[in-house]
Amino acid sequence: MGAEISYGKAQVPMYRTYAREMSKLRHVPESAFQGRKNILFGVEVDVEVFGDNFMPAYTYGDNSNVVATDTMKNFILRQGLIYNGTTIEGFLYFLGTQFFMTYPQMHRLRLTGREQPFDAVSVPGDTGEQSSESEVLFSRSHGSHAYAMLEMERAEGGVQITGHRCGHLGLQLIKVTGSAFAQFVRDEYTTLPERIDRPLFIYFDVYWKYIDPAYMVSPDLSTYVAAEQVRDVVQVVFHRFVSMSIQHLVQEMGNTLLARFPEASEVSFEAQNRLWDLALTSEEDEKVKVYTDPRPPFGLIRLTLSRES
Repeated sequence: MGAEISYGKAQVPMYRTYAREMSKLRHVPESAFQGRKNILFGVEVDVEVFGDNFMPAYTYGDNSNVVATDTMKNFILRQGLIYNGTTIEGFLYFLGTQFFMTYPQMHRLRLTGREQPFDAVSVPGDTGEQSSESEVLFSRSHGSHAYAMLEMERAEGGVQITGHRCGHLGLQLIKVTGSAFAQFVRDEYTTLPERIDRPLFIYFDVYWKYIDPAYMVSPDLSTYVAAEQVRDVVQVVFHRFVSMSIQHLVQEMGNTLLARFPEASEVSFEAQNRLWDLALTSEEDEKVKVYTDPRPPFGLIRLTLSRES
């Protein structure tokens, strides 16, 4: 009987105060983001351990090789205190390396990190005239957030990254004009009207991979693809681009991202059409409308663009 096994700890929240400042990022014309102070660095971590050497725990109840998942949780929190980097990807790589150094029975790991974003609150300056960002008060954000996944294994002389995926997840953007959907196939099943100009509300996640994972975890952030800059690029493309469909839109977003970030080998999108249902239109001004949320199901669009294609 064949088997593939893994076990680990999921959704470990870690909040680190006064991590090292993120700085010296590349300039991206669509983004004002140049880094952050990292006064509050929050990430939710999953760790998953793979290896046939843990099979006796399944077949015989022999736990002599098993690192308890509660121990993994405590280990993650301790490494959060020690970590001297600036990024989620860097933290996951550091964490995986430390797991391998500490537990020789671990040979393959999958580590996932989801940003827990907190935004600095705007407060009056010392003179009371100009607002500035507080360095002690933060508001939790429940919007879009950065994401990273690293797969690692022991290698001769060290540790190797065997797979990775980075992302910015949970984007929800509405454009009130400047989008269209027309000239699609029509038959006896079609009830959707053509729209030369329509509002467009989409939920979407954007992912990317690096040509060389070393760019992702290097202390030199000039080769790092920051999730905040990716977010800004796709938002500016949505603002500027008159799209004929969501497919048309994400293609333009992908082309722009590959142009802005030469270290990225591919970008991909998972998007849902959440366009509101029209309820009422003003008789005095047809631009004034009232909408309501649509009923499911929702249109689903996926795209992956790679430099090879």
